[in-house]
Amino acid sequence: MKILIKTFIVLLLIMVGTILYSRYIATSGLVNNEIVINDNNIPTSYDGLKIVHFSDLHYTRIITKKSVTKIINEINLIKPDIVFFTGDLVDTDKVLTEDDKNFLIESLSNINSTYGKYAIFGNHDIANNSEDIVDIYNEGNFKLLDNSYDIIYSKNNDKIFIGGLSSVSHGLEDIDKVMSYYDTNDSSNTYNIILLHEPDYADNIVNSYDNINLILAGHSHGGQVRLPIIGPLYTPKNGHKYVKGYYDLNGTSLYVTSGIGVSRYNFRLFNKPEINFYRLNKEANN
Repeated sequence: MKILIKTFIVLLLIMVGTILYSRYIATSGLVNNEIVINDNNIPTSYDGLKIVHFSDLHYTRIITKKSVTKIINEINLIKPDIVFFTGDLVDTDKVLTEDDKNFLIESLSNINSTYGKYAIFGNHDIANNSEDIVDIYNEGNFKLLDNSYDIIYSKNNDKIFIGGLSSVSHGLEDIDKVMSYYDTNDSSNTYNIILLHEPDYADNIVNSYDNINLILAGHSHGGQVRLPIIGPLYTPKNGHKYVKGYYDLNGTSLYVTSGIGVSRYNFRLFNKPEINFYRLNKEANN
């Protein structure tokens, strides 16, 4: 009997410890993943380009002002050329106050980049209050790509095409509208990047367009709670197939970040908050 009681107490302590760890420790801190992308399609002018990709802040759920400030400082330490945010700035369950809005505007404004800062809608952004989100992006000097695109030009007229899709979960995505630039322009000397919130839609993109070089997505949170061998215990709709990390989609590179905040439940396990830092390197011709 004493052995059973001791075993029960040990198991109870492990369970309580795991819960406390996954709530208060595993949800804090920030992993900076440095990823080298070698691709001959990268124009020579952009060899060595630095991109920071972050996603799924879900501000005010468990992400505080202090943690946002740390994130901004981490991004600026990288000195990025381009910054991408792939949606869910806020959580559906939370109502933004004027103080929240002003803080987010100031924080986004404090992110530095050489060429520009870009964002797209996530499903929570649409469900919450998209008008507030638009104001925050605009006043925070982020260009919102809502089924639209932008072109970055180098001195040599090399181009980076950046397209951004609206929320797939709300049926608002329109990849043909995003790619309408190529109705009247060729893709020579252009590196094509698509920003996508819900990663499983990437299959539709590469099946429709074969000139996409890089897709960046979030939404899945990497499953939030992951177990060794088993992997994620839960993934959201439109984030079941592509959950975390790198995928090769017939020559198109897809990177899915597990994001920074949490949604649905306030836990992470074996899946720390992260930002991705990409270095674009033009491979030497063989």
